[in-house]
Amino acid sequence: MTTPTLAAALFTAAQSHAIDTRAMHILGVDSPTLMARAADAAFRALRRRWPEARRIVVLCGPGNNGGDGYLLALRAREEGLPSRVVAVVEPVTEDARAARDRFVKGGGDVSARLDLAGADLLVDALLGTGLSRPPGDVMAQAIEAINAAGLPVLAVDIPSGLSADTGTTPGPCVRADATVTFIAHKRGMFTQEAADHVGMLELASLGADERVIADQLPSAILMQPRALPPRPRQSNKGQYGHVLAIGGDHGTGGAVLMCASAALRVGAGLVSVATRTENIVALHAARPELMPRAADGPQSLEQPLGKASVLAVGPGLGQAAWGHALWLTALDAGKPMVLDADGLNMLARHPRSFSTPTILTPHPGEAGRLLGCDTREVQADRFAAATAIAEKYQAVVVLKGTGSIVAAPDGRLQVCPWGNPGMASGGMGDILTGVIAGLLAQCPGDPFDAACLGTSVHARAGDLVARGGEIGMAATDLLDTLRAVLNGIDHA
Repeated sequence: MTTPTLAAALFTAAQSHAIDTRAMHILGVDSPTLMARAADAAFRALRRRWPEARRIVVLCGPGNNGGDGYLLALRAREEGLPSRVVAVVEPVTEDARAARDRFVKGGGDVSARLDLAGADLLVDALLGTGLSRPPGDVMAQAIEAINAAGLPVLAVDIPSGLSADTGTTPGPCVRADATVTFIAHKRGMFTQEAADHVGMLELASLGADERVIADQLPSAILMQPRALPPRPRQSNKGQYGHVLAIGGDHGTGGAVLMCASAALRVGAGLVSVATRTENIVALHAARPELMPRAADGPQSLEQPLGKASVLAVGPGLGQAAWGHALWLTALDAGKPMVLDADGLNMLARHPRSFSTPTILTPHPGEAGRLLGCDTREVQADRFAAATAIAEKYQAVVVLKGTGSIVAAPDGRLQVCPWGNPGMASGGMGDILTGVIAGLLAQCPGDPFDAACLGTSVHARAGDLVARGGEIGMAATDLLDTLRAVLNGIDHA
């Protein structure tokens, strides 16, 4: 396996600490020198982002994160910028105490009083990556003061109050405008609540390279922009798979239409639809490229199942007798499959593991049902939840939400850094199901790759649409932009 780059590899807090130690060994530096490099990197980011800021207040905590803050404040003073430190808690580590002493010897002002008056910009150096519980009262008060100040905020390494492992905020958490993190990315900064706290994220390697992670298996990988390669000139539709979308009970024909349309837009050679009789005319009118047929019961699926190479099961399927019969027939067919919506809800009631390539695409509520727990438990550790579902059902899992996570039964994890709040609207999941099914049809032997590519393409298409404004986005707005992303012409 090729060693991932520092830009793509994601690690837990414990791994990050081990990487810091290895970096010092490889670079031949001690801890104070590495701390000085971190402070310098954060200060340079500050000057790039806020060149007009003159009066800086740095809030420092007791550990080495606070030490970074003291040295950043010293660097600011050396550059002629008035800066002062609020020592919310006195330093307790040797390196942090030494950093404080250097700042004071350099003429710096340290106060324990939580006074932010007169500042142009705040630097959060309160808590580092080791957070495992809600901040104590004093820290919580400082975090709340930062958030209430209405000033630009730079977070050092990680916003104080954010879990580096899960992306959750067990208590108050700094809302930073920008965060400079050091040497390696922490996985929690890309999912769950992190999006509302990290701001613009910058990785400062401090002179390290991929050698520092050579002995660490990343906890997860950050998805990178990808497009499909150009097709051979001598291509035919039979080379790119045949998707059968199954769903569209009474009143929900639009769901299976969106799913099937998305499969077409990502390049599936053929797309058929098995649905209620009353949906046929509307499907023909809306998307003549589709091949819909009435599915009155399991026997109606025999012919289309024989022709399909990949199934997309669930959009608008319902959980009544009709939907359950089609669901059971589809699962027993043993075809590569994407399972969503009511297809997942029925799987939760009738669990089975899969021996053929299968991709499950739950939102947190559906994920909870698949695991027999509530949504809060899923969201408390999305990495663990996605991994548990993949292991339980022996399927690839796309756990949807902010920072969607793709998990494979063998433990591989990837995290999607794209997407936006405008995508929180009905039908987006149906589009995702079709996108992944269409890509799985083109590479049926690699469901994990299809799920990762599909998740990233869907989110990047949403970001492309959001350039016109997030509010009011509709799921079908993504259909045309999917083509641009997959053909590498989106510039996103």
